[in-house]
Amino acid sequence: MMMVRKSKGLGERHQKILDFIASYQREHKHPPSIREIGEHCDISSTSVVNYYLDQLEKSGNIERDRKISRGVRLTGPTPLGDMFRVPVLGVIQAGEPIPVPSNSDFNSFTAEDSVEIAMSLMPTKEKGKELFALKVQGESMIDAMVNDGDIVILKPTQDARNGDMVAVWLSDRNETTLKFFFKEKDKYRLQPANPTMSPIYVNKNESLEIKGKVVMVIRKVERYM
Repeated sequence: MMMVRKSKGLGERHQKILDFIASYQREHKHPPSIREIGEHCDISSTSVVNYYLDQLEKSGNIERDRKISRGVRLTGPTPLGDMFRVPVLGVIQAGEPIPVPSNSDFNSFTAEDSVEIAMSLMPTKEKGKELFALKVQGESMIDAMVNDGDIVILKPTQDARNGDMVAVWLSDRNETTLKFFFKEKDKYRLQPANPTMSPIYVNKNESLEIKGKVVMVIRKVERYM
């Protein structure tokens, strides 16, 4: 479990609640409900959970939005430093490209979720920039340590250098894909990182739009019994 730095004056149960909120947020990408906090922390009454949350809010350890069911958010620095949110805009295929609606664009996705990233883990040159995230489907990038179910963090860009891992929209083929990008003499090569799969070649007279360059990968954590 992720442990939150202990604040002065907190009791054991206060700390247990904070640690649970932090670990739950990292696993599920959204805060726990009051009932889930109570079940994990062995508190049978939701009113007692609210009592502790009120104290944590007054001490500045959390912020609460009582208009929504999961309106609890940790405040201040975490063990990894300040955190910032990156919107997850959809799914990107990392195997064979998958069709998307003809009028689709990465910018048209409704944010279905978001991920929190420690500022200290980001490449220095990417800090403070607009970023977006996509969930990976497929195994074409496994040798690049990008597996099915992982989340890739990208910076929006329309340009790429040879060897960059990019999210690409092939409008003539009505397809999207995540691959390494290479510009060759008379075509573009979208190279998988899986020896069992072949590269995708795109003629230069075909439409190829680079939507983002991968700057970080968030690995899916497998849980075993």
